[in-house]
Amino acid sequence: MKFATVALSAAALLAASVSSVPVRRDVPVDLVPQFGIQANTNPTGTGDCDGIPNAQGVPIKIPCQCPPDRNSFIAELNQNVNAGFVLNNPSVKLTFPTDSSQASQLARLNAAAVTLQNLHGPGVGCPVAATTFSAQQAAINAGQNPATVVVPGAAAATGAAPAPATTPAAAAPPASSPASSGALAGGVPSAAQIAALAPPLGFHSGVNPTGTGDCDGAVNGANGQPIKVPCQCPPDQTTYIAALTANVNAGKAINNPSVAVSFPTGNSNADKAARIEAATVTLQNLNGPGKGCPNTSTTLGAQLAALQ
Repeated sequence: MKFATVALSAAALLAASVSSVPVRRDVPVDLVPQFGIQANTNPTGTGDCDGIPNAQGVPIKIPCQCPPDRNSFIAELNQNVNAGFVLNNPSVKLTFPTDSSQASQLARLNAAAVTLQNLHGPGVGCPVAATTFSAQQAAINAGQNPATVVVPGAAAATGAAPAPATTPAAAAPPASSPASSGALAGGVPSAAQIAALAPPLGFHSGVNPTGTGDCDGAVNGANGQPIKVPCQCPPDQTTYIAALTANVNAGKAINNPSVAVSFPTGNSNADKAARIEAATVTLQNLNGPGKGCPNTSTTLGAQLAALQ
């Protein structure tokens, strides 16, 4: 009798332990942003193929294996979403909300972008230029349907239908809706507004130099130690604000014109997220296409995660 009681207690304990294990769920496939670009387009024979076109209409060169197979990409995205961070770059957090709000659409696009950029390791993956993600972001910020984005001159992806208009992701509010504040009703904000609303970088350069050009960044890695960044990162406030202002006035990253920039002045989470994204692309393209300071030299990633 005692043995039976012990056995039953053990079984109950096991059942309780099993029931406490978090349930892992896959993301809804129809909410995963489409790449919008076909891999292996116009190979040069050196490993480069065509991505989205630049401001002059000339395709940006990308690795021919980019973007990846959609099924394998979604499998990787599922793992990252279930973990709450990018497994190949744990300092990068992500979420995948499934409602139709502007902030949630931007969060899903961000989750797809960081998964893509870290497919094979920290910063080792496919560039955003291998997708229409930037154009989709601009559409979302303008209150438009990202599923309808077509980039002129881009080799459209095949084999995967765009998200149907009835899905939550496509149920964006009309451009005239007050909730859709990504598009500035009053035009480009003034320099004073940009300076006042610019997200703080949250860190300064030159912390604990190693003597090899590396210094501590604002973000700790999986080992609990600061991720190393170039010692000149982040830039000083004057340089940062000047570059951000120039990009906002142009509506794009001047040093990487295929990347759209918006800077809504409202107080909604979507507006704040758009401003953080504008700061991020300004930072990452400070000195040329993809040549600037990494996000880990600032607290911008944490600020975006807090909004989401």
